[in-house]
Amino acid sequence: MRLGVVGAGQASGPHLQSIQDLAAEVTLARVVARSAGKLASLSLPAGAVVSTRLEDILEDASIAAVLVLTPPNTHLEIVERLARAGKHVLVEKPLDVSLDKAQHMVDICEQSGVKLAVMLQHRMRDASLALSRLIKDGTMGPLLSASASIRWWRTQAYYDEPGRGTMARDGGGVLMTQAIHTLDLLLSLTGMPDKVMAMAATSAAHRMECEDTVAAVLHYPNGAIGSIDATTAAWPGYPERIALNFEQGSATLEAGELNAELRDGRKIQAGARQATGSGANIMAFDHAFHRAVLQDFVAAVRDDTEPSVTGRSALQVQRLIAAIMESSTRGAAVSLAQ
Repeated sequence: MRLGVVGAGQASGPHLQSIQDLAAEVTLARVVARSAGKLASLSLPAGAVVSTRLEDILEDASIAAVLVLTPPNTHLEIVERLARAGKHVLVEKPLDVSLDKAQHMVDICEQSGVKLAVMLQHRMRDASLALSRLIKDGTMGPLLSASASIRWWRTQAYYDEPGRGTMARDGGGVLMTQAIHTLDLLLSLTGMPDKVMAMAATSAAHRMECEDTVAAVLHYPNGAIGSIDATTAAWPGYPERIALNFEQGSATLEAGELNAELRDGRKIQAGARQATGSGANIMAFDHAFHRAVLQDFVAAVRDDTEPSVTGRSALQVQRLIAAIMESSTRGAAVSLAQ
């Protein structure tokens, strides 16, 4: 399958590595970016053509699918053009900077008959998949309570990059850019809460437009209670952690590792501890799960099935983030019931 890539920034690294790993399944045909300098600095496989014109991908009928790795505020326009041209799309998180734009993107891809997948790779970790199976087969029983802790560190230099941590380019701060992965995984395991109460702020650690610290309380339809603690002001940065309590046992996911203890005496472990980019080195993580999302996406295009991380499923975490920020602004609980 011939692939195109749009975007050549720092985030493109694990994607390009994943394409190289899957050389038996895919060929990188074209890479497009606005900066000729960034294109020149890329290490690409033989035969890959670079340019600064999106039209070069749109007009190449041999390209079946495209990875969109540009800043969030550019996603909708690019994905819409690709979808209209019949190209399947794997887009970096988030879908776009607002829930309305994200919804519009999903609708356009569905109307155009193309697959839309999202790089929310924490769902594809071995530990995450193992816990998902335990929940779905009834082993854990009903949910009683949940917590998600994302206590990361980012330097001021990180936020000094033009557009970083702004509504215009990123759509938000710690929630949209860092915590979105863990929150998406949380929702994939617990389902959607029906109510949220939250506070968000910018701490003294950073000069930035958007939030770097958030606390939220979730209420689930079955009465379970959850909490979210998210920040990029926790020096030196700690592994993200999800803790879930069920009627038949409890489970924690931390840095790619599952530890579950059941009331019948069983202890279940899965996955392996790994770096997650939680500190100043934002690229300090293994690209294996980027590769898993890409391989799953390629299989979905080839076999005409749904990707594991669809655009429509990714709308849920953006709904939650929007509700958290609305609750903080209003100083009141916000309903998520549909």
